[in-house]
Amino acid sequence: MSSHEPQGWLARLRNGLTRTRINIAGLFSGGVVDEDFLDELECALISTDMGVATTTRILQRVRDDIKLKGLKTQAEVRAAVAGELTALLKPAERVLDTTRAKPFVIMMSGVNGAGKTTTIGKLAKRFADEGKSVLLAAGDTFRAAAREQLAVWGERNRIDVIAQSSGDPAAVVFDAVSAARARNIDVLICDTAGRLPTQTHLMDELARVRRSQAKAMEGAPHESLLVVDGTNGQNALAQVRAFDASAGLTGLIVTKLDGTAKGGVLAAITAERQDKPLPIYFIGVGEQIQDLQPFNAEEFSKALVGAPATD
Repeated sequence: MSSHEPQGWLARLRNGLTRTRINIAGLFSGGVVDEDFLDELECALISTDMGVATTTRILQRVRDDIKLKGLKTQAEVRAAVAGELTALLKPAERVLDTTRAKPFVIMMSGVNGAGKTTTIGKLAKRFADEGKSVLLAAGDTFRAAAREQLAVWGERNRIDVIAQSSGDPAAVVFDAVSAARARNIDVLICDTAGRLPTQTHLMDELARVRRSQAKAMEGAPHESLLVVDGTNGQNALAQVRAFDASAGLTGLIVTKLDGTAKGGVLAAITAERQDKPLPIYFIGVGEQIQDLQPFNAEEFSKALVGAPATD
């Protein structure tokens, strides 16, 4: 655990992944490592929304480890699974560097209900706590509740929100980028309306919102992040593909990895782009501010399979 993370984060992560972990950890009862055990392990991993292809890849490497390293106990196999999962996810473990531009413009997108606006509030608080000046753009002009929710986060964190009661979302974010430049703001986070990948006209609008930021500032947005609801399972893969086509994704934030979420979908998303996986910057396991933390591949993998945490 890194020094800036609050005590108890790993415990909350493990608690959040309880349902997934029980399905996997229950297999490691101390019995023999045989084909029946490995078949059950394969089924358990597939059930985490990891997908057949990703599970097959991990299990093949674990089988190789069993032969080459002489693994004999289920505890050793569990450690091997955690190790292979960590190796798969490690390329997606990246730090969100907001110092590359000023203002550093982040565009947020996602389907309705993914927790996008709440995540924006949590990020704004994190950046403010780091001493950065932050500005928010209420680019969801369709939903008054979204603007109000963002305004509440702004008031709570003493952060200004650029908003219009109605109108063109592209104009809102253009004005916000211009305001951030004029005010010498460090980080601007632009909210956008939640939309389904199948809503072609809204996905086209998302592309226009992205272009409007580039018109206001060359190179903006510097990050285009998709907020993914961890409970969406394999549907998350389709969301990533669709939003990438319209918004030019540069990273992900995975929320709601508690309750019914099956954390294996992170492995499926990462494995789909083996050559250049999208960074997973943050994951969330609850509603509290401290429940959104930077993604750590090793911590996540061990929490998922119930392997002992590193001291």
